[in-house]
Amino acid sequence: MRITTIFALALASSTAISPVSALAQASATMKDDALTYPETKTVDVVEEQFGEKITDPYRWLENDVREDSDVAAWVDAQNAVTNAYLEKLDGREALAASMTKLFDYDALGVPVEAGGKYFYERKSGGQNQAVLYVREGEDGEERVLIDPAKWSDDGATALAEWKPSDDGSLLVYAIQDGGSDWRTVKVIEIATGKILDDTVEWVKFSNLAWMPKNFGFLYSRFPAPEEGETFQSLNKDQTIYLHLIGRPQAEDMKVYETPDRPDLNHVAELTSDSEWVVISSSSGTDERYEITLVKVDAPELETRTLIKGLENNWTLVDGIGDILYFATDKDAPRRRIMKTDVSAETPEWEEIVPEHVATIDSAILVGETLAVDYIDDAKSRLELFALDGTPKGIVDLPGLGQVSGLDGSAKDSEAFFAFTSFNRPSTIYRFGDVGAPKVWAKPDIPFDPENIVVSQRFYESKDGTKIPMFLVHRKDIDPSKGAPTLLYGYGGFNISLLPEYSAPKMAWIEAGGVYASANLRGGGEYGKEWHDGGRLNNKQNVFDDFIAAGEYLIEEGITPQDGLAIEGRSNGGLLVGVVVNQRPDLFTAGHAAVGVMDMLRFDRFTAGRYWVDDYGYPGKEADFHVLREYSPYHNIKDGTDYPALIVSTADTDDRVVPGHSFKYTARLQALGTGDKPHLIRIETRAGHGSGKPTDKLIEEYSDIYGFLADAVGLDIAD
Repeated sequence: MRITTIFALALASSTAISPVSALAQASATMKDDALTYPETKTVDVVEEQFGEKITDPYRWLENDVREDSDVAAWVDAQNAVTNAYLEKLDGREALAASMTKLFDYDALGVPVEAGGKYFYERKSGGQNQAVLYVREGEDGEERVLIDPAKWSDDGATALAEWKPSDDGSLLVYAIQDGGSDWRTVKVIEIATGKILDDTVEWVKFSNLAWMPKNFGFLYSRFPAPEEGETFQSLNKDQTIYLHLIGRPQAEDMKVYETPDRPDLNHVAELTSDSEWVVISSSSGTDERYEITLVKVDAPELETRTLIKGLENNWTLVDGIGDILYFATDKDAPRRRIMKTDVSAETPEWEEIVPEHVATIDSAILVGETLAVDYIDDAKSRLELFALDGTPKGIVDLPGLGQVSGLDGSAKDSEAFFAFTSFNRPSTIYRFGDVGAPKVWAKPDIPFDPENIVVSQRFYESKDGTKIPMFLVHRKDIDPSKGAPTLLYGYGGFNISLLPEYSAPKMAWIEAGGVYASANLRGGGEYGKEWHDGGRLNNKQNVFDDFIAAGEYLIEEGITPQDGLAIEGRSNGGLLVGVVVNQRPDLFTAGHAAVGVMDMLRFDRFTAGRYWVDDYGYPGKEADFHVLREYSPYHNIKDGTDYPALIVSTADTDDRVVPGHSFKYTARLQALGTGDKPHLIRIETRAGHGSGKPTDKLIEEYSDIYGFLADAVGLDIAD
């Protein structure tokens, strides 16, 4: 889960100009095949920040589209222009057909065992949302437990987090509507499928943890936002509650809160033997935690601090009685495994698995075995150890790819994980000891993965740092002879870009394009130092890494000079916005998805305040100057030819509010940025990305990749 601002909004006196009319602008969309943008009103907002006057003529576009009719009219006008342009592109229908085929397989989730039952998600071709199944025993007949298709007509309501009780009799689950981060939590009786009356609201960024004997579960929530502020107000004062089964939410008991530190977030989990509640508290997106313990069977609720100070990453692996195992980066930037006996008055720490050249991504206990998933040069390696740290061998993986969903516990004799790569959807594996894992479930996929080549290269960034990059293409495509290329990047928040299957990207590859994924600094591929090398004052390294990736692709002949498209989501949308400002000559086209585009105001909305760990504080002078230097919205170059750009966002994105994309697009269209199209695609009933139904994904990416293909000359055959 993973501030104070110093300038007033002052819009009331700045909105004298009438807003655009959606109908008027729609009629002006395309005239004689010439692209005409809506005329977006401007407001007189100028604020002095640390001696610099900052203009913000599109401040009004920060308002919630559901609450402001002027913003709603602007959205309608922009979508009319975008839709009219996209409808004229060749290849969109062919891309949609290809994606429909490539989504037509059983997307499988890692199973969770409880009470002899196995619970797992599966989304088959044609389904908009994953369905939760339960199976009685490993070989039992499966049945549908929860099908979100019944929850909404448009398929935009999704099953989010869920957790079965230890005895497999109840399951608590979260509902995500329209892509929002907010959750509604319910409980289902597994034997009968009956939905209990229990309902919990205003849950966000939460774990779900059952207490012993199913008397209740722990969850994290925020205070209910004020009316009209549901999707924009800052998230503060998160509190852990205990909900008692059969009782109304109003009677839920506060378990842990920090009213004197309202910026802290808290999540709770139990050790697999239900001996201890472990509470992890953080202040932002950095994995720096305080750890608080609650003894489950204590006569009274008492909290005990195990780790103070928000200085290091401490991630619970599991517990056996009073012995707790954690992965940590304390004195180990690429992380190590340690244990402690919390029955001691002053617990001492013992190293079990030392730091390695590879980075620990996750770890679990499986009976008396410790399974550690490493990131080794941006790909997974799974190794087993005895509980004293003695190596027991490396698990044989089926190739270059990513392990995810590693699941097991100290009370289990089996564990599961998913393995995926760019050319392979997730296969579920079961293992218990050294040796080759056994396939638990494998999808029938609608293409031959042997016809798709996955390779890894290393290139030099501006300062000489070696950066890994994956290349994916059809076997009959010679990457040395140049083909239209889609380059993807992220570079932030300690998030690692590992090999992963994507139906939209496979449609690009099958059409004859090359797909490249660069592992930029700011991610977690090489531990804390790699993350630190791409954040705060070092953020420019991320942009340099991405620019160097583009230069490498062109210099090596992998893509022609006019054949390079770029893409990024969220922090990656910021990345696209920055690099097209800094090197508009290098890229032919770009897609900036749900990006953070105004770096001087990001911390004023919803979860934005957490991002100061990576970006810095706009209200602190030193940070302000760094942010001002690269903020996409503030650095668009008037009088410079820009690549073809499509920006995408959604009206219910309460992670990166759509005002970022609205303001950026308005300024991009208003300034002299050349004749290439600069469009925005605004989805309705969608959020930051999770929970989006399959039909919307196909519609969205056939539009976007059709736009990029047209710009870079990728011929999409019908």
